[in-house]
Amino acid sequence: MTMKGVKIADLKSHLSQHLRDVRAGRPLTVLDRNTPVARLVPIDSGDDVVITSPGEGTSRLVDVKLPPSSKLKADVVKLLLDDRRSRG
Repeated sequence: MTMKGVKIADLKSHLSQHLRDVRAGRPLTVLDRNTPVARLVPIDSGDDVVITSPGEGTSRLVDVKLPPSSKLKADVVKLLLDDRRSRG
């Protein structure tokens, strides 16, 4: 199966068209700087897909439980910038 590849910026800019293509049966590989990171494929009518809202079972935002705080003692912005620079 040949799959079309699309970079994230193009996916964001033309999301509706790409989703129409996927719905029509044409799978799509999402690329982050030419590295495949995700695959969009049409949902088969036989798939057991259950869609729930985020925070199902809660009626108010204040009831949503937050994850515990990170105990990381590093400068995450510096780590991110170093990682991006190393990728070129």
